[in-house]
Amino acid sequence: MAKFMNIVRCKVKPSSRDEYLKKINEMPNFDGQISAKYVETKPNEFFMIGEWNSEDDIAKARPKMIGFLDTLRHTLDELSPELGVTDPHSGTVVVEK
Repeated sequence: MAKFMNIVRCKVKPSSRDEYLKKINEMPNFDGQISAKYVETKPNEFFMIGEWNSEDDIAKARPKMIGFLDTLRHTLDELSPELGVTDPHSGTVVVEK
């Protein structure tokens, strides 16, 4: 079975940076999630990269992930009116080295 990944971009309000980092640091992995990594690419702009056992696992975890995001929404800046506060993408791992 192929691994599945999700990548989510968000921008954190400068005044909420410490709260955001504390909450994501305390968040346990979801069922079926192998790992989660948070990368800061610009000041207060983060990408979360999640690795999952399968697409089914991420689908099952989606309600809990949205629930967790709801606890962070107030810390995030809107990316655009179309996207809201996150820019999520996901797909099957096709090459792993």
